[in-house]
Amino acid sequence: MATKLDHFVIKRRARKQLASKYDKSAFIFLLPWLIGLVGLTVGPMIASLYLSFTNFDLLQPPKWVGLSNYKKMLTSDPNFAESVRVTAIFVFSSVPFRIVFALFIAMLLNRKIKGIGVYRSAYYVPSLIGGSIAVSIMWRNIFGQTGLVNTVLGLVGIHGPDWLGDPNYALYVLSLLSVWQFGSTMVIFLAGLQQIPNSYYDASSIDGASKVQQFFYVTIPMLSPVIFFNLIMAVIEGFMQFTQAFVITGGGPMNSTLLFALYLYQQAFTNFQMGYASAMAWGLLIMIAIITGLLFLTSKFWVHYEDGGDQS
Repeated sequence: MATKLDHFVIKRRARKQLASKYDKSAFIFLLPWLIGLVGLTVGPMIASLYLSFTNFDLLQPPKWVGLSNYKKMLTSDPNFAESVRVTAIFVFSSVPFRIVFALFIAMLLNRKIKGIGVYRSAYYVPSLIGGSIAVSIMWRNIFGQTGLVNTVLGLVGIHGPDWLGDPNYALYVLSLLSVWQFGSTMVIFLAGLQQIPNSYYDASSIDGASKVQQFFYVTIPMLSPVIFFNLIMAVIEGFMQFTQAFVITGGGPMNSTLLFALYLYQQAFTNFQMGYASAMAWGLLIMIAIITGLLFLTSKFWVHYEDGGDQS
């Protein structure tokens, strides 16, 4: 009996030693990610939270000022309110069109035709290069007063406006560039479309449903979780847009393209108000969290899952 007990204890110790060895190996492999998480994400977030309560110009040590930055942001900085307004217009003018356009292209590419892989790759390219400096410069040249758009309009006798110099048009030019960057959204839609069983379409056809009815009563409900995901990601990306406004318009004319991220950059690295910029960053986080929360609250009314239940 003692021999069996000793054998059991030895096996149990061996299993513990093996498990401990595996735990150490896993920790070693996770260590680079943990260092990056703490050093590049959590650490800077904690530092920016502290700096948001200070007056810091990058040259002198931070000076604690309490809630002064947040008070200034909400009560005495007209450009802050203007940047929020401009960003809201940008998001609500670009995100819906981007979602609709990406879904339309995804449905066109969800066909079994020869060379469809080439077409899918070609339509995805704008997402790879759309946020680059080069594309922003190209967009500025296309919509310049003597650019390609006005040149084409001139061929048919139309005198095009100064798209980037007119406050009535400049922001929508940036919105159009955002819509053009639909590739990643389209790929996610395409993956969702391919997961819808053909039996649903066959059953609806037998019941006499037209293509339009199939789209609204089969495709949209089955794709609603994917639409919801793309909507959340597009809204977050919209509030964080920076490169296009910085390169194409610089926030002008008359602050008509002063997106929030651009104004934050100006406060931090042009005016050297790093404490105020940190407060703005946390303000942006709060705004995104509120809008995302509202979208989650509304999702229970229109997001449907295959288990038969709506999101609750």
